[in-house]
Amino acid sequence: MCSAEVLGMTSLAAYPSFLTELSALWSLTGAEAGFIGGAFFFGYMLAVPFLSGATDRVDARQVYIASNLLMALGMFGFAFAASGLWTAALFQAVSGAGLAGCYMPGLRILADRIPPSAGTRPIAFYTSSFGIGTSGALLLAGVLDRVFDWHHTVALMATGPLLAALLVWWRVSRVAPPAAHEARWLPRFGPVLSHPRVRSLVAGYAVHCWELFGLRSWLVAFIAFGWTRSASPPAMTPTEAAALVMLLGQPASILGNEMAGRVGRNRWIAGVMLASGLSCWLAGASAGSPWWWLLALLCLYNIAVMADSASLTAGLVHAAPAAQRGAAMALYSLGGFGAGFIAPLVFGAALDATGGAADADAWMFAFGTLGAGCLLWALLSRGRASSAG
Repeated sequence: MCSAEVLGMTSLAAYPSFLTELSALWSLTGAEAGFIGGAFFFGYMLAVPFLSGATDRVDARQVYIASNLLMALGMFGFAFAASGLWTAALFQAVSGAGLAGCYMPGLRILADRIPPSAGTRPIAFYTSSFGIGTSGALLLAGVLDRVFDWHHTVALMATGPLLAALLVWWRVSRVAPPAAHEARWLPRFGPVLSHPRVRSLVAGYAVHCWELFGLRSWLVAFIAFGWTRSASPPAMTPTEAAALVMLLGQPASILGNEMAGRVGRNRWIAGVMLASGLSCWLAGASAGSPWWWLLALLCLYNIAVMADSASLTAGLVHAAPAAQRGAAMALYSLGGFGAGFIAPLVFGAALDATGGAADADAWMFAFGTLGAGCLLWALLSRGRASSAG
């Protein structure tokens, strides 16, 4: 399942890898470029209640395979039919809808097949594979872009979801979900929201995804801007540098889950969100710095962003009742990827409002929008802990 997830993450990198090029080609403003990036998560948000919720009724393996095929279709459409703002957003949304039936349903495949005694470690490895796949996809885009134009690069990257579907069809056995006869095709969120711990984790995941997907949508463009201001930029391309930044953050997800088990999950998540909510400003302020310092600050910021990822997801899987696990995952994804839809748009709008993409200070303010929700969640969490104490 980790291998399949890595293969299926090419869709997340297809547009961000070419954001700067396509913005110039299609004469996009920052807000419009952010809108196309956010459309991916809008498609995810629309599809996830049905696709993730359906795993309470049918084997998640079926949902996973069909959704990878949909994701590949969206990528082929983007490669050969996108010609501007609305067509690009449409095919981004189709790809995002495909991912909605892969990420959480893939986690459901694992949850239905591993014993409770296995603990949270398998979930942490699966969650971390999301970022490994995205990093690999950015690196792949950079390599292919040296040989092909953006159309053929995106089309070649669409083979990733096809291979993921084939791998799961071949290697994962069928398992019926528990209490399938009682489940509905559309999940009921009311019973899930009655659990305070689930509510807290859903809100935490929403602000985490706001930060994570806002960063990933604009990371290549930000590094490209930084390279233009550097006296001696490195030999690597901005896409390759972004892949490096994201890849170095992946161990933080696994190690963060281990730390959460030792110091307390809520305490760890709150501390990490406080750190990431503050360090986003430092990362944004690095635009005029030497290239090595810019990359170092981006790496540190990405580590802070990733350090609570697996902790949040593992906590949700264990907090949700088994019979409502699909509904809980649907709500969790709805909150997270719904935030992912808005964050790139807000980032682009902030960039436009504070000076534009050619202004270093504007990038700092745009980065500041990424961490606001994390700071709020951390402060509210500490407030709840003090009240309980």
